[in-house]
Amino acid sequence: MGFHEFSSPYDWSRIAGYKRTAKAAFGGMIDLSVGSPVDPVPDPVRKALAIAANAPNAYGYPATIGTDELRAAIDGWFAERRGVDLKAVGAAVVPTVGSKEAVALMASLLHCGAGDVIVQPRVSYPTYEIGTQLAGANVLKVDDVADVESWRHVPNVKAVWVNSPCNPTGVTLSASQLKGIVDAARGIGAVVLSDECYALMTWAAPYAPAPCALDAAVCGGDARGVLVLYSLSKQSNMAGYRTAFIAGDSGLVTPMIAYRKQIGQIIPGPVQAAMATGLRDGESVDLQRDRYRERLGTLVAGLRAYGYATNLPQGALYVWVKAKSGDCWRDMAALAELGIIASPGEFYGAPGYLRFSATATDEAIADAAQRLNNA
Repeated sequence: MGFHEFSSPYDWSRIAGYKRTAKAAFGGMIDLSVGSPVDPVPDPVRKALAIAANAPNAYGYPATIGTDELRAAIDGWFAERRGVDLKAVGAAVVPTVGSKEAVALMASLLHCGAGDVIVQPRVSYPTYEIGTQLAGANVLKVDDVADVESWRHVPNVKAVWVNSPCNPTGVTLSASQLKGIVDAARGIGAVVLSDECYALMTWAAPYAPAPCALDAAVCGGDARGVLVLYSLSKQSNMAGYRTAFIAGDSGLVTPMIAYRKQIGQIIPGPVQAAMATGLRDGESVDLQRDRYRERLGTLVAGLRAYGYATNLPQGALYVWVKAKSGDCWRDMAALAELGIIASPGEFYGAPGYLRFSATATDEAIADAAQRLNNA
């Protein structure tokens, strides 16, 4: 059948005109739109990549399931940073070429199609909806996925997307909320798809990562019906390396490995070595988290001075604000006159909001805050 048609307002070319205005502003453009990392790849990761550049799985074909080193690193990372023993809960793992392709292909890999329903937050990462459309399934958007009564009685629900901390809002779910979602999904035979790419990026004190859907307290010590997605793009500045993975129900992951092998969705061998090192390099991850915490604080202060009602998000790397004008595009135009580019909330399902990304240099964030303060 092939991919089905999709439609989405998520098109970065739509902000090209605002960028032209921003570039002409005094001091030039400060781009706080796309959440693309700007900091260096950690030295240990780069060294691991270089060392593996002529390894057997560089000049030969790499394994779809990942090297033994990579798989051990994923297991160790889950145990150390997420408090999850993958083997104890019966979880399997497969590396993915970045998290976006895993998200976009997920509905298809789960054999969802015509008549099937996939639940997602109303305000969310656009690729959830696009992936559902590509599979030919139906999207059900709800205000709060943790409000299970909004979807548990809907016929033909096959999967439920969870994103905690959320892109773009930063909202982070508690372990009890995740457990409620998992229990309700199991009650109707649906799969929980937990996108936890920002799990280590939380900002409350004292620090604690966001709860994991594979934690025994959430899943009852059984990965059945639960899949977790994670990425090194933000925590290790490895967006260009395309390093991510799916972990969870072995009955779901094992067939995905076979499909991925046949369509060539395989992380290059040297990148697998770099990924393993990145997962073990907790010091660099903690340093990067501290950078983002400072940038978010500076950005929030500037936005508040400009008149936006906002605080530090619970998690993730974005400040989500209600448009002063009531319309994201009118606010985009005003901000562009200051040389500042945000993301229009329409991209995420909320045209009355904007998203500001902290994935910019310290200097750029400080400059943006100063411009906002002086406006």
